[in-house]
Amino acid sequence: MNITFIGLGIMGKRMALNLLQSDATVTVWNRSPEPIAELGKAGAQTAATPAEAVAVADLVLSMLSTPEVVEAVFLGAGGALSHMPEGATWIDCSTVNPTFSLRCDALARETGVQFIDAPVVGTKPHAEKAELTIITGATEEEIAPFAPYLNYMGQTVLKLGGRSRGSAFKMLINTLLAQSMAAFAETVKLGEAMGLPRDFLLDNLPKSPVVAPFLKAKAELIRKGDFEAQFPLEWMQKDLHLATLCAYEAGQPMPLANAAKELYALAKAKGLERADFSAVYKIL
Repeated sequence: MNITFIGLGIMGKRMALNLLQSDATVTVWNRSPEPIAELGKAGAQTAATPAEAVAVADLVLSMLSTPEVVEAVFLGAGGALSHMPEGATWIDCSTVNPTFSLRCDALARETGVQFIDAPVVGTKPHAEKAELTIITGATEEEIAPFAPYLNYMGQTVLKLGGRSRGSAFKMLINTLLAQSMAAFAETVKLGEAMGLPRDFLLDNLPKSPVVAPFLKAKAELIRKGDFEAQFPLEWMQKDLHLATLCAYEAGQPMPLANAAKELYALAKAKGLERADFSAVYKIL
């Protein structure tokens, strides 16, 4: 199978590197050239443009930062979608809102391309170890031809059936993720303000049954003051924006998510956009 991977950021680069272990011919493209060169040295075919990258692809995987970037790379005039062969499949692993996934699906159908939304759950370490959960808006039958390749990148592939359901579920996951991190950071700060030692708080709060398991690792980042991005804060704020957009479209009040969105926006405005999203602790 000829597979093209577009988008070689923190997650995409590691996913593509794992995909090279398969029997597929893997072609890569990225907006900045450095990751392309790295993947080329690792054994991937490289392309100069999205159009060149997808020209003979059976499967195109994309992992891009925002709906706007997906739009520019795939849907604009002369974008990648218009150069994909009829009968090919486009699996978008980007975190985007469900309405946007439905638009991608409609435009792909017009060109004879199958579209599947398939965002992933996990951060940099999970991508490196191929431990991602891949959430697909597809049926078992639709995903079956590609499952062996997805398994090189993730340990679980969910099939939710119906376009945009993968994107919808990812909105819920990241809403919980963002709010859990903010609540933990705020709670640690309160403990410090009441005179409890920070190390005691970071040692013992993550052991509580009411704390999300991922916060044990984030507590260590806070302890060390190491906020190198595993999941950039600016993308967490973007995901909360998309989740609240979904809520607006669905007529569902989201007061806590909106408050968290503005907290991450404040951190972004303070220059923490490229730090890990756990750096929200620093502005409290």
